[in-house]
Amino acid sequence: MKIETSIDPVAECSILIRFHSSPNDHLSWVIGEISHYLSNQLGTWVMNVTPSFDSILVDYLPHRVSIFEFVPYLEKLVTEALHHMPEFHQPEVIELPVYYDAAVGPDLALYTQQGLEVEDVISRHCNTEYTVGAIGFSAGFAFLTDVDPTIQLPRKATPRVSLPKGSVGIANNQTAIYPSDSPGGWNIIGNCPIELYHPNNTPILPFTIGTRIRFRRIDGNEFLTLGGRITEGWQ
Repeated sequence: MKIETSIDPVAECSILIRFHSSPNDHLSWVIGEISHYLSNQLGTWVMNVTPSFDSILVDYLPHRVSIFEFVPYLEKLVTEALHHMPEFHQPEVIELPVYYDAAVGPDLALYTQQGLEVEDVISRHCNTEYTVGAIGFSAGFAFLTDVDPTIQLPRKATPRVSLPKGSVGIANNQTAIYPSDSPGGWNIIGNCPIELYHPNNTPILPFTIGTRIRFRRIDGNEFLTLGGRITEGWQ
């Protein structure tokens, strides 16, 4: 496939590969696939290969390879990978359960204050199929796009000090699940009781860049049966 790229040093020991195309579902998948390919091909030359919405950051080890050797080789690998990429693909779709309730989603109240019914918010959040556009912030935190415009809310000006694991939030056009107890400034509307981050397993996450995600509404009994917990005093 044809996507224009540029490869430039952006810091000591860091190279940024930019994909000059508007972010979309297929580009997310391509970036994810190329990131895996680079990790396998570069091996002990690199510390990290970090994909994002329209770029890949590669942190390399200068005592193992010089920048004069590394950049041309990186350009070769990216060109080869793009050459073998299909123009279209069928993305994997994962369904995740979410309990939407004020006990785990205190920011549902923000929507009612704006005149939206909670049932409408839940319906619009569940009826969208999202794409994993980037993974970061904390281990296993996936940025999912695109949220229905009618339920988009900006990030909070003051983040909460701690959010319970599994909290499902919205910030602008993105939604996400906090995979562990964490500070956070997103608007929390529910909780996913499924363990998403498995550091001792392979793979450590059930999704990659480009994976499609759907949310399935569950009730309180199923939430508790699946291992969910209701944390008091954090709202």
